[in-house]
Amino acid sequence: MRVVIAGAGFAGYQAARTLARTAPEGTEIVVVNPTDYFLYVPLLPEVAAGILDPRRVLVSIPGTLPGVRLALGTVCGADLGERSVRYLDPEDREHTLSYDRLVLAAGSVTKLLPIPGVTDHAHGFRGLPEALYLRDHVTRQVELAAAADDPAEREARCTFVVVGAGYTGTEVAAQGPGLTAALAARHPELADQPMRWMLLDVAGRVLPELDKRLGATADRVLRERDVDVRMKTSIDEATAEGVTLTTGEKVPTRTLVWCVGVRPDPLVSEVGLPTDRGRLRVDATLRVPGHPEVFACGDAAAVPDASRKGEITPMTAQHAVRQGKLAGHNVGASLRERPLGAYKHHDLGFAVDLGKGQAAANPVRIPLSGFPAKLLTRGYHLMSMPANKLRVAADWALDAVTPRQTVQLGLVRSGSVPLDTASPELPVTRR
Repeated sequence: MRVVIAGAGFAGYQAARTLARTAPEGTEIVVVNPTDYFLYVPLLPEVAAGILDPRRVLVSIPGTLPGVRLALGTVCGADLGERSVRYLDPEDREHTLSYDRLVLAAGSVTKLLPIPGVTDHAHGFRGLPEALYLRDHVTRQVELAAAADDPAEREARCTFVVVGAGYTGTEVAAQGPGLTAALAARHPELADQPMRWMLLDVAGRVLPELDKRLGATADRVLRERDVDVRMKTSIDEATAEGVTLTTGEKVPTRTLVWCVGVRPDPLVSEVGLPTDRGRLRVDATLRVPGHPEVFACGDAAAVPDASRKGEITPMTAQHAVRQGKLAGHNVGASLRERPLGAYKHHDLGFAVDLGKGQAAANPVRIPLSGFPAKLLTRGYHLMSMPANKLRVAADWALDAVTPRQTVQLGLVRSGSVPLDTASPELPVTRR
């Protein structure tokens, strides 16, 4: 028996981890993923801000999933009749894998909007290359500003625009001022130059998907750090010299960070199965209707929300982790011809790290802010990470007592992190 898991994000990694413990003896488990690591995305803003070493947020798949085989590549198609998937390896060679069970956990990619100039001049924040690029880019802009003679150029290079006030955008905007303050401190030429961070969103408030009290806490912290928070505002156009806001105001800048949300991976539309709001339709056991050998979970799947009739679960890491565990359990149960479990989720609350001893959290619906929320948030991340816990804690401790390291790494060029992360369209045979 062979089980193929497409993707090793939160859902795919947990599915493989669970299945390795529950599958019948002799079951081959293959994870197809473009990298040999699981990325702990919630800590990416701290990587970009120079707080965490990039390796801290990477969890080795071969090193932490014994008994699971890694096929390095990206799934590009499937033949559901033949029960096989195709994938491209890093050298663009195509391979085919047959399966007895398939778990589609391809995750999501950056959501794009038809705004002129965005795909050319903005950068997303979904992966490690993008976080490293942003860290280098911000460092470079501050250094170029220090060398600039033109006050207008200096101001533009010291203006940083973040679009999207959800989890990612809010955390990036909250961590950003600490990084630029540390960078500017090295340059006496910038002693009187403000480091301007802007956060834009078409929503009416920060963190619109969360409890209003959490959003209010985040909004207050951002404003205390002089972040220019503009709600009900986005951009109409982006150029190499700046952006034009929906209000008509032109903002000179060299930095545009795109955090407006995500959409299911293009593989979802390629497999030719029914979808709901762009995500693969599944039942409560995570099975794809009409294909009992195919399961889907995480951002790729439209999982019925048992707590909200007629709704599907939102695209969050919390849901992806739990669905991945259930998918692994149910695949193992199906191989043993045992009953499958249904997905039920009890909301444990959310946590948003705002840097500098600040966070907003609502564990079991109790709103917290400030240092207590910070302790809870960091504790939650340490418990949630499959590995590297001690190294992450050590980096946090060092950041508290030593100056931040502010150097360019030079590892990622702009062309290596295009905003459009969608895969090219590839045919899928469905029988």
